[in-house]
Amino acid sequence: MSFTCPYCRLRADRGTMHAHLAGVHGDQITFSLHERSGYTLATVTCPLCCASWEQPIRKARRDPRFLEEYAYEIRLVLFDLLLHHLRGEHGEGGGEQ
Repeated sequence: MSFTCPYCRLRADRGTMHAHLAGVHGDQITFSLHERSGYTLATVTCPLCCASWEQPIRKARRDPRFLEEYAYEIRLVLFDLLLHHLRGEHGEGGGEQ
């Protein structure tokens, strides 16, 4: 099964694509502050259809260094959501590599 990167058109298996997205396209994740809760929200948006997902980063409220220390892992979580969406809604993840 293979995916095409929605940002640069690289074609790779899911594991390679997951690492590629987190390592190369981390700038596609945006961060904002939820005013009521004080939590940081990480958001990824599908470049194909503009659907988006937010992930609250609760530990960042107590530890300001958390976002920096766990940036790669946070990107992995968000890009996992995007990969599931790409497969389910856009038919990615099938076929030959």
